[in-house]
Amino acid sequence: MTWTRPYHGHMAEPRAIARVTKVVRASIRGLLDQSQPFGRLALVHTIQAAGATCITVSLAGSLFFSISANAAEGKVLLYLLLTIAPFALVGPALSPLLDRGREARRTSVAIANLGSAVLCLLMARDVHGLFLFPEAFGVLVLGKLYLVARAALVPEMAASGDDLASANAKLAVLASLAGFTTAPLAVGFLKIGPQWSLCFGTLVFLAGTAASLRLPRPSHRVAVATPSAPRAESRSDETDRVTPARFAEVRQYRRILGLPLYPPEVLAAIGAMSIARATVGFVEFFLAFGLRREHAATWWFGVLIVASAAGSLIGSIVVPRLRRYLTERQIIVGALASIVVGSLAAAIVGGLWAQVMLTFVVGIGPTSAKPALDSIVQRNVPAALLGRAFGRLETRLQLTWVVAAVLAVVIPFPLKFGDVVVALACAAACLSYGTFGGALRRQATQRQLPGPARVS
Repeated sequence: MTWTRPYHGHMAEPRAIARVTKVVRASIRGLLDQSQPFGRLALVHTIQAAGATCITVSLAGSLFFSISANAAEGKVLLYLLLTIAPFALVGPALSPLLDRGREARRTSVAIANLGSAVLCLLMARDVHGLFLFPEAFGVLVLGKLYLVARAALVPEMAASGDDLASANAKLAVLASLAGFTTAPLAVGFLKIGPQWSLCFGTLVFLAGTAASLRLPRPSHRVAVATPSAPRAESRSDETDRVTPARFAEVRQYRRILGLPLYPPEVLAAIGAMSIARATVGFVEFFLAFGLRREHAATWWFGVLIVASAAGSLIGSIVVPRLRRYLTERQIIVGALASIVVGSLAAAIVGGLWAQVMLTFVVGIGPTSAKPALDSIVQRNVPAALLGRAFGRLETRLQLTWVVAAVLAVVIPFPLKFGDVVVALACAAACLSYGTFGGALRRQATQRQLPGPARVS
């Protein structure tokens, strides 16, 4: 009598779907539990992502699709250059204010949402005028202020039992779901007129303002611990506050010791993530103008948007599961490697469907790496310096995104050649971070940020 092993291949797909839905349910469960600090922060983040979607849809309709390719190129370049300026303001000017305590971060979130609501209304009035660009600039400044403040709040408000990468991933999942839900509504309003999608965005940001006021006030709660680096010490809002004099003292003391202000592991991770983020800007605009040069049907743009959004959602979903088996550094290396494989495959296969696959992979890679990067920063940088740290981080990421996007707009890359450029850039970053990241991490774990009290 022979025995044959039963085939369980048909079970793989339901199990995979079950794992995905489990992460989505956990994220939604955290959102719905408004008795917890994380639930309230998740609600603000979800609403803010919905408002950002409304702005993106409206600007895409007014700056890209409604005019000729040559005119679109000039307007898009102007818009890209404007996106750099908000970080020049948020980084050196606003980020230090966030380090004056958790109350400053909570207030900044509310101001960012209320200001965005007002500017959305003004943009709706000036959607075809010259004032649209300075108003869009203001929305970008407030959006970046929100990103920095939210990232600095996560360690205190993360749910108990979540490591920082999982908490950041849950927020990313909710943001992706908000984008999926809001985009059809925004497109529907866009059919009537771009000003209507901006008016819809105004209402969304007003709801975000109300939700921001429900964020818990500063407490003595300890920042959430991670398995690799528990934080046992208790901190109050006073100990988290950094005056300019104290910050200068810390910086001078580390300079005397020959140490950088931020650990090498943080700087190396930011460098690797910058390349991953640059691929997003490059692929978005390289394909957008590439399709216009190919006279592709409009529905191809919709396919690319859906592929990118689906990739971003899946990238957010897989982070908690990856975190069970991989370190944050390994997740970032894996994200870069996946982009290398996807871009090489797109170059070899060729055709528009291959570019759709590339867009999907580029959606997965950086989105899965960003929560891991945030976790590295939140774990290795003292809470008192998180505002400055995230201001520097977001400035670096946005700068590389804009530079890559400008190159894609100015240089008419053929599709296959653009795919190879993406593969080479990510391969270099993957090799560099994978080779030297381990040594940097071992070196960084032996160092602790010395406090000013130790200065003799």
